[in-house]
Amino acid sequence: MKKELGIFTFRDLLEHFPSRHVDRTQVKQINEITEQTEYIQVAGRLIFTETAGENKGKRLIAKLRDATGDLELVWFQAITWVQKNLEAGQQYLVYGKIGFFNGVPQIMHPEIELLDPEKTNGKSFLEPVYPSTEKLKVRGLGGRQLAKLTFSLISMLKKEDIPENLPATILGQLKFTDRFTAFEHIHFPPDAHSFERAVERLKFEELFIAQVRMGLMRLQRHRSSQGVIFSQVGELFNLFYKNYLPFALTNAQKRVLKEIRLDTAKGKQMNRLLQGDVGSGKTIVALLCMLLAIDNGFQACLMAPTEILARQHYDSLTALVGNLPVHIKLLTGSSKQKQRKEILQQLETGELNILIGTHAVLEDPVRFRNLGIAIVDEQHRFGVAQRARLWAKAAIPPHVLVMTATPIPRTLAMTAYGDLDYSVIDELPPGRKPIKTVHRYEHKRPAVMDFIKSEIVKGRQAYIIFPLIEESEKLDYENLMKGYENVKAYFPEPKYWISMVHGRQKSELKGVNMQRFVSNDTHIMVSTTVIEVGVNVPNATVMVIESSEKFGLSQLHQLRGRVGRGSDESFCILLTGSKLGNEARERIRIMTSTGDGFKIAEKDLELRGPGDIGGTRQSGVLNFKLASITEDKQLLYLAKQLAIKIIDEDAELDSAVNLQLKNHLQSLQGKTVWSKIS
Repeated sequence: MKKELGIFTFRDLLEHFPSRHVDRTQVKQINEITEQTEYIQVAGRLIFTETAGENKGKRLIAKLRDATGDLELVWFQAITWVQKNLEAGQQYLVYGKIGFFNGVPQIMHPEIELLDPEKTNGKSFLEPVYPSTEKLKVRGLGGRQLAKLTFSLISMLKKEDIPENLPATILGQLKFTDRFTAFEHIHFPPDAHSFERAVERLKFEELFIAQVRMGLMRLQRHRSSQGVIFSQVGELFNLFYKNYLPFALTNAQKRVLKEIRLDTAKGKQMNRLLQGDVGSGKTIVALLCMLLAIDNGFQACLMAPTEILARQHYDSLTALVGNLPVHIKLLTGSSKQKQRKEILQQLETGELNILIGTHAVLEDPVRFRNLGIAIVDEQHRFGVAQRARLWAKAAIPPHVLVMTATPIPRTLAMTAYGDLDYSVIDELPPGRKPIKTVHRYEHKRPAVMDFIKSEIVKGRQAYIIFPLIEESEKLDYENLMKGYENVKAYFPEPKYWISMVHGRQKSELKGVNMQRFVSNDTHIMVSTTVIEVGVNVPNATVMVIESSEKFGLSQLHQLRGRVGRGSDESFCILLTGSKLGNEARERIRIMTSTGDGFKIAEKDLELRGPGDIGGTRQSGVLNFKLASITEDKQLLYLAKQLAIKIIDEDAELDSAVNLQLKNHLQSLQGKTVWSKIS
């Protein structure tokens, strides 16, 4: 039970919740089974059992008969054990999923027990069905045995064994049932309404406890973290804002800058997540933050995950500051030794204001004179340990701004990033035209290629993205090299020139090919998803994504964001095979119906679940047994509001009404443990 279900203690058993309840009063007749029937419960006499087949195909077949007909029951596993426990001629109650074999209805691996007339005499009888495994079933620990164990455990428990952990004020306000009753009714409810109340109470408890823990973590960080003080908005910031800003800031950008300005003036280390959709203007916000640091006598650093993206930042920031007295340098793995030596000297003397770089920035020889702010772009691509090395490069930890162009759904941000302060740029700069996104099947490829030619005639450029680099036996997709040859056949030299970039190229060749496309020496960029983040070519107006059914929503949205960066109308064409699964079809529908990255992220979360975004699985934050951050949004918002209110009013949780909550939080830190199951 330990290995199979993770049940080590009585508490684990109590928190091993039933997957569903079966109403044992609802007994159907066998002749009611149709092709539309999913699950059914029937009662009848077992006529016979026999084995058929050999080796892996061996199976046990039994026939159940009631007054209306026969139903076949089949087992492929634990055959000997099942056969030993079944008796021909006895009456049984059977529950399971209906399937058909050669038109005959059957249930494979049914739940089966001797018929007890008491359970089918019209009284409500909701019986829990617990998740188990075939291995445990063979050892006599199937769902029914787990139910008996759980029933015995609950029968022995008293109210004080499951102490309340929610403040009485919240229980009263939300009219929740007490904790003991909630556990009792989630397993063995007297009726459906009692079960629903128990589930709501325990879901809220999970969300609320998580929010309180996150809130206390944030409070502790704010109290204990020392940070450098940016006391003034100085000359460089104001000069750039008045004379060099290429466009008026959006209200969202202004709001985020104000949040950062307040953070950096407190004397506490800022630790802020900045999320914004593709093209929302995070780079300008980052530059203004760095100018703020320089005005206050500090250095700034911007770290990017790839050399392409680091160089992109370097080029755009040097162009933005123009002839302002701001000294910016780029440090990457391919920086020449002479350049590297010069950069290291200028960093230590303080002559260098802004260092932009890749992982090379983390190396020990890189020492700052007074690093005031560290900005990490695409933060999910750096490990925690890597980021920590950057923070250690100053006596007082620098302010930290981590940026991501992957919009994070509000529900996930509230939960996974609850210990961070986070800002959202949820507004695009004025004048940006929406990208027209269309879906085309493979047989329309010639028309798609003709459309690219028409854009090239206008002086535009195009991306064609492939999902694979090498042939795969499992996936029938064109690989990059084959795709490259096909593209060349449509666009022959010397009329058309094509660049190719992929992850296995040496960085120098990759850089050259990328630069040829950036400088408009080539018309088409054939690439893998290596260009997903950071490439800025305003002249590119077409993005073709091959086999787009293979990509997730967030990745499709990121790729689409490589076009639409200039003043011309841009297009994203999603090419797919003719056969699409339901989920792939839904992804394509969402992409063609909205360009809002936050809506797309919300849908992505619903389709795929939280996954491992931001290392949430490791932190245990999203390991809820009952609650779902997609299905229980309203409950999550309520839990968040009440958690904030409690922390604001009683940060130490010392008041009488919050003592139960405090005791529970301490027990979660391992101070009290339920006895182990021997």
